Amino acid sequence: MSSLCDALSEDRYGTILAIEVSAGAKSDAFPCGYNEWRKTIGCRVSTPPVEGRANKAVITQIASVIQIPASRVTILSGSTSSQKKVHIKGTKKEDLLAILVPLFGKE
Repeated sequence: MSSLCDALSEDRYGTILAIEVSAGAKSDAFPCGYNEWRKTIGCRVSTPPVEGRANKAVITQIASVIQIPASRVTILSGSTSSQKKVHIKGTKKEDLLAILVPLFGKE
């Protein structure tokens, strides 16, 4: 899962995560796969993409998995796209990888 590193980049405030969202899915799941071509981690939310509700669900889902307050998760870009850049404030890249890599075996 070394290529998973390509979906993460670190800045001085935290880590930026490249994700690909499927809104209106049957169930919520994060992480749910890795797109090698786009270098994105999959995220499914059952909330439909209406009036920003799916974006809020994405933030809640990621915060829940990483076990941090949702206030530390921000969508930097892609608010109207399935491909998003999400900032995780106060979390280092290696710490985020330590959380995410074991979860890929549970898909």
